[in-house]
Amino acid sequence: MSHYKSNLRDLQFNLFEADGIDDYLGEEPFEDIDHDTAMDILREVDRLATEDFAESFVEADRTKLKLVDGNVELPPGVKKSLDALHDGGWHLIGVPKSLGGFGAPETLRWATGELFAGANAAIYLYPIGGLMARVIEAVGTPEQVERFAKPMVERNWGSTMVLTEPDAGSDVGAGITKATHVEGDMWHIEGVKRFITSGDNDYYENIIHLVLARRPDAPPGTKGLSMFIVPKFMVNEDGSLGERNGVVTTNLEDKMGIRGSTTCELTFGLDEPAVGYLVGDVHDGIRQMFLVIEDARMSIGVKAAATISTGYLNALEYAQERVQSADLTQSRDKTAPRVTIIHHPDVRRLLMIQKVHAEGMRAMVMYAAWLLDMAHLHPEEAYWAKLNDLLLPMVKGYSSEKAYELLAQSLQVFGGSGYTRDYPIEQYIRDAKIDTIYEGTTAIQGLDLFFRKIARDQGATLMRLGQDILETVKGGSEEMAAERELLGAALADVQAQVGAMVGNSMAAMQNPPEIYKTGLHTTTLLESLSEVVMGWLMIRHADIALEALDGASDADRAFYEGKIASARYFARTVLPKTRLRREMAETEDGGLMNLPAESF
Repeated sequence: MSHYKSNLRDLQFNLFEADGIDDYLGEEPFEDIDHDTAMDILREVDRLATEDFAESFVEADRTKLKLVDGNVELPPGVKKSLDALHDGGWHLIGVPKSLGGFGAPETLRWATGELFAGANAAIYLYPIGGLMARVIEAVGTPEQVERFAKPMVERNWGSTMVLTEPDAGSDVGAGITKATHVEGDMWHIEGVKRFITSGDNDYYENIIHLVLARRPDAPPGTKGLSMFIVPKFMVNEDGSLGERNGVVTTNLEDKMGIRGSTTCELTFGLDEPAVGYLVGDVHDGIRQMFLVIEDARMSIGVKAAATISTGYLNALEYAQERVQSADLTQSRDKTAPRVTIIHHPDVRRLLMIQKVHAEGMRAMVMYAAWLLDMAHLHPEEAYWAKLNDLLLPMVKGYSSEKAYELLAQSLQVFGGSGYTRDYPIEQYIRDAKIDTIYEGTTAIQGLDLFFRKIARDQGATLMRLGQDILETVKGGSEEMAAERELLGAALADVQAQVGAMVGNSMAAMQNPPEIYKTGLHTTTLLESLSEVVMGWLMIRHADIALEALDGASDADRAFYEGKIASARYFARTVLPKTRLRREMAETEDGGLMNLPAESF
């Protein structure tokens, strides 16, 4: 039996009932995918993810990867799972038709992404060749598209994003990997990169690395970085593969989790020149790489949301089956019948806090994906892309932090059994921890949210989002009136916290240490704004559910009643936390930054 428990019904609710993608399915540019086709895709991916793709979940974790003569060998089960995904062409669902992909809307792409990531997160990190081909098509030269991007799709090549160096982690601009010009768009790359996801494997016939490096005359910092296409095997003019390029795997990281994913140290130009091709033949590396980084951050949010969802559903199943102790109303009666633990109040509390966050994160992820659809359909309206940009640090930062925290509650429902390998929760926890770290730590997401997405925008996108939320606060079903009031209060708290942080940032122009008062609360702002967005979406979902109750089947009735209960519980137990974070930001004195390092 598969460890993975999907929530296909909630995905369908988000896509069709809440986000209304039927409004544009079957029409240009999505004319090949109508409602029925989308439903068929979801059902088949759900089956495939739960069965074939999930099959290597345990094997990938417990079989040590091998590095032999600079090449990484994957376990047979991992290759079988990748075959299941690639044989159906599911790695192409988000690839544009111009490259031979499905050309599916982003909403459908990320819905299927949740199913695959929840089923086998480590293995779902491999098939990103299609994404990298999209990037090369967007910013590469026509010759690079023909030579690299198209065969990446047609011949199913692997790919990587190569940023981190031993002494340049989050500070990407400190990278020193060197690029030396040879001729045309050809350069030689020299340096060491580490923590490279899918850096090497023996599954794909070729791997295309997208590498950030610095030319000798480049300015310091990120502005001096250029992006290069560095193939594992050289690609001849006729498309055939040539000799091994001078990039080798010199170490394989031994990790806490996602052990089935090869995380490598790559050395360029060690014994042989590592040939790289300047992307687009322009030195614009960090902007180009952000096309990859932004997509990767979305994928981490999806992975996190998918993992807490299956963690919760595993815990729910266990709570419905595990019999222990009498009902609390009969606890003094030693002869009273034992009940399943879902009847105990604190177990219900544990389950509900997982449920509401799993649904709230999914709502936020799918709304962010819908915004990408809107940006694609209406490129003349800049707001859609800007709002997606605003949500991205929340999708990545909040989802990764909260999912990891709540997986401990999934385990708690199992009691001692959850701490064993008999159940998947302990692996979920190990596999999920990396989400708060890579593609920009949570602290970086908080800084990005405030300084780049809010301050540089002068709050324009945030204010418009606030107006959308305020419309829900002012109008909706009478049954959700109390929850809308709580949402309005939380929105006011966030706006006040932003105001306090902006004030401290302005004061820093005259007194630089004042900026610490802002920096101490960027992560708490990320938390509060994420929860307001989730609460807003969940109240909207509850209103939809209330209307759908009339005439619903028994199964749908239970689902809709669960959506209403989730919105109420979230509003009453999560949204009030924004008040404390606001007060902390407003009264911040910066004293923590005056504490000597020796006192920690």
